[in-house]
Amino acid sequence: MNKITKEDFQEIRLWMYRNARHLDLTIWQNLFENGSKEAVISALAFYQNSDGGFGNALEADNWNPNSSPYSTLCAINILDNIGFNDISHPIMQGILRFLESGAYCNDNGWLFSTPSNNDYAHAPWWTYDTKANEVESIGVTAGIVSFIIRYADSNSGIYKKALDLAAGLFEKLEKQDNFGDMGIEGCCVLLDTVKQAGLANQYDCDNVLRILRELVYNSIERDTSKWVYYGVRPSNYIQSPSGVFYKDNEDIVQAELDYLVKTRPKNGVWGITWTWFDNNEKYAKEFTISENWWKANKAIEKMMFLRNFNRVE
Repeated sequence: MNKITKEDFQEIRLWMYRNARHLDLTIWQNLFENGSKEAVISALAFYQNSDGGFGNALEADNWNPNSSPYSTLCAINILDNIGFNDISHPIMQGILRFLESGAYCNDNGWLFSTPSNNDYAHAPWWTYDTKANEVESIGVTAGIVSFIIRYADSNSGIYKKALDLAAGLFEKLEKQDNFGDMGIEGCCVLLDTVKQAGLANQYDCDNVLRILRELVYNSIERDTSKWVYYGVRPSNYIQSPSGVFYKDNEDIVQAELDYLVKTRPKNGVWGITWTWFDNNEKYAKEFTISENWWKANKAIEKMMFLRNFNRVE
């Protein structure tokens, strides 16, 4: 079995200390070196705005300082990854305040891209686009709805709105075939949240799971030679052997684990599979910085995946 050796781990660790931004280093320390959650929260707070939302290039491909639903979801995911669930904490209360404000939210949920993105350095897919928002917002909304179900007061208006949006998202799984880059993954998280919250009787969860099993299986790129380019890998949906989709995709999960061990560059971390450019090199300097931020972020993500499958010595 291919594993990240102790020597490999030290090479990755050294790269992180030399290159990662402070936030990602605190996350690394918490997950792999017994670092404190408080250090992560302290670093994350610098990306939170007075309205409670997040911006300020927390999402490294979007340098918009203004709060947006997606950047706020990035913060939510960080909090979830470190197991922080103190709803009384100001950072959590700020998130709820931003979501309750209704900013960048319509009857279908929260927007993926916002108009002010256009005023700052960003990857092309972050340019404000109403048409793209129709599908790309599915994943954002699913993630935010999951947060609200977990932490908002069940008597609040935002909680009731979240339940309605969840129903709409599950209905979309049956009625359309384009869910954007994050929609399937977001609905997987939402289904798990609904079950854990004791709300399974409010939705046809068995049918939702059946649909998601098929969507997950069919969306994974099974030609590993194409993984050098941007594409859907098993780890988008399956983070541990206990994952509900693991048995259906066990062989390709193991293939990804082997692939990660074999393709890590000596003395470094994995590269990213995307760029901001085709022929237009606008924001070239910003992308150079963003690329390094992403490498640190993805190194953490990949190492968590490998460790969960006992692939780290």
